[in-house]
Amino acid sequence: MPRTPIKTAAPFVSPHPTLPKLRAAAAGCTGCDLYKRGTQTVFGEGSPHARVLFVGEQPGDKEDLEGKPFVGPAGGILNKALEAAGIDRRGVYVTNAVKHFKWEPRGKRRIHKKPNQIEILACRPWLEAEVAVVKPEVIVCLGATAAQSLLGKTFKVTQRRGEMIPHQLAPFVTATVHPSSILRAPDEDKRHEEMAQFIEDLKKVAAMLRQSEKRAA
Repeated sequence: MPRTPIKTAAPFVSPHPTLPKLRAAAAGCTGCDLYKRGTQTVFGEGSPHARVLFVGEQPGDKEDLEGKPFVGPAGGILNKALEAAGIDRRGVYVTNAVKHFKWEPRGKRRIHKKPNQIEILACRPWLEAEVAVVKPEVIVCLGATAAQSLLGKTFKVTQRRGEMIPHQLAPFVTATVHPSSILRAPDEDKRHEEMAQFIEDLKKVAAMLRQSEKRAA
């Protein structure tokens, strides 16, 4: 019996994409069933010529309502870490492996639910198209879901965080924690420690960009 083909976002992606074209097309994406739950597609945002592209897991509650990535509490942590690492947020591009908010109800709250492999694969054409248009020098995966979507299911952020890995989508891909994990730290001391490690990972990215500029000079 033939296998049912897996639905993906591929039919929605323009053959000659630009970021505005991709964003407009993604607004009507039905490549997986998550569009039925999210308020709207939350597409990537940032510089169309960004040297660094950040990939998270999926939009959260605030992002789903506003239609913009990394505008909630985790986005605030990312902004602080970027500033501390010497990376201008206005010059980067931020997006997610999955473009719709997957959630489950808990009382009146909508609680994040991890996307499954089918949903991640369905959304992959959007991420690949964004990378192809932006052409970043380095992709930074924020958290295990983003890292495993690009670096394989066996990749462990705990073992290889901060490592610069050559990749077919960009000269380098690196992985670190998702900023939301810092918010979940059990106490203030642990939160401070996790934030310091996160900033150090981003400083490695900044150093690599400086080295690239020197080579190009």
